[in-house]
Amino acid sequence: MKKVILAATVVAASASASFAGGYEEPVIAGPVIVEESSSSSAGSLGGNAALLLLGAAAVAVALNSK
Repeated sequence: MKKVILAATVVAASASASFAGGYEEPVIAGPVIVEESSSSSAGSLGGNAALLLLGAAAVAVALNSK
């Protein structure tokens, strides 16, 4: 009798665990959108030219101050 009760308990426990939570629709993520940006270096060229001119001016001032 103990084995029958034990078997019934195991069957009931495994049956209730398999249906826990119910059914929910899976969440499907939307499409991934990748934005390609232009890789132009025209903006940085102006900054580099300004730094180059500033450096040249600093060298000219340093050489003339002797």
